[in-house]
Amino acid sequence: MHPSWHPDPTGRHELRYWDGSIWTDHVANQGVQAMDPLMPQAEPTPQVQETSPETESESEPEQPASYGADPFGASGPVPQTDAPEASELSDTSATPETAASHEGHVTNEALGSVDESPEPQATAYSPAPAAAAPAAGFARDAFAGITGDLIDGRFSEKNGAGVERQNNRMLRVRVTEPFMARQGSMVAYQGDVRFNYQGGGAAKFLKKAFTGEGLSLMRVEGSGDVFLADQGHHVHILNLHDTGISISGTSVLAFSAGLEWNIERVKGGSIATGGLFNTTVRGTGWVAITTDGEPVVLNAGEAATFADTDAVVAWSAHLQTSLRSTMSAGALIGRGSGEALQVTFSGQGFVIVQPSEGAVVPPHSH
Repeated sequence: MHPSWHPDPTGRHELRYWDGSIWTDHVANQGVQAMDPLMPQAEPTPQVQETSPETESESEPEQPASYGADPFGASGPVPQTDAPEASELSDTSATPETAASHEGHVTNEALGSVDESPEPQATAYSPAPAAAAPAAGFARDAFAGITGDLIDGRFSEKNGAGVERQNNRMLRVRVTEPFMARQGSMVAYQGDVRFNYQGGGAAKFLKKAFTGEGLSLMRVEGSGDVFLADQGHHVHILNLHDTGISISGTSVLAFSAGLEWNIERVKGGSIATGGLFNTTVRGTGWVAITTDGEPVVLNAGEAATFADTDAVVAWSAHLQTSLRSTMSAGALIGRGSGEALQVTFSGQGFVIVQPSEGAVVPPHSH
């Protein structure tokens, strides 16, 4: 488990900071940071003076209760002591130090007064913002005088190598080898990172020009962390192992530089119909795609599967595809040019469909 804020294992607070090896004393509740030891300190056993057998029962103090048996519990029970004998009440040899040795194991809550024992009992912590723990990776004074959920660690950068989702709508890539990303998708980066325009060659350029399947890429290399996003859309990561996937060009966010990509026509379509060309990536590596909302993944092997050409995001590259036109139902099914088209899928594989058909372009007034 990497250094970060996690739910408090004791249950006493919302969050407790894990430094990578142990739980620390730093805690947080509703964005306010504080200090609270993971385990209350046990009270030291009072020293007992040796006495003769005749006076042992009268002079030996009550042993304190054992604390800390439950590692996540509160202070131990308050031990009960016998009422003093009449001879003890009249004994003038008792000193304040002796009285303190009998009362040192009683908690402040039970006494309702200041504990005067040599080693103070662990008590409830009163939050002190000045002692707040820094968010993971930050210096202690980075957020001096500031509290809140944005800086308590839950939104800190994710640790770990490779590619992973920083959150549902942002991708974080730790650059150890070059990768490809959609131009304009970088929102932040740290380190020595370089971005270079990546052309696809003359053949791909002509395909983009004639099909409208735009995929302008940049090559990212160097060392550091790069954060990518696209209009706040949901981000998903797929790992390919010697296989391929066909993706709508508008849904490609980034992929391994070692993957091969090309613009391919959906079988059954033509350039004249438009919008029926996808970007296919093949090989072994990772690819990050975006969806406008949370998608549904359909199993094309269960039954004949149809998807709107604007809502389908990606599908297994080995699926058989064709186009289906529903001219008579154009007013009810599909949207766009007036000729309703759906992609038909058959075979063993999956189809990813988003709950959106893309941005609606307002009609021109001229």
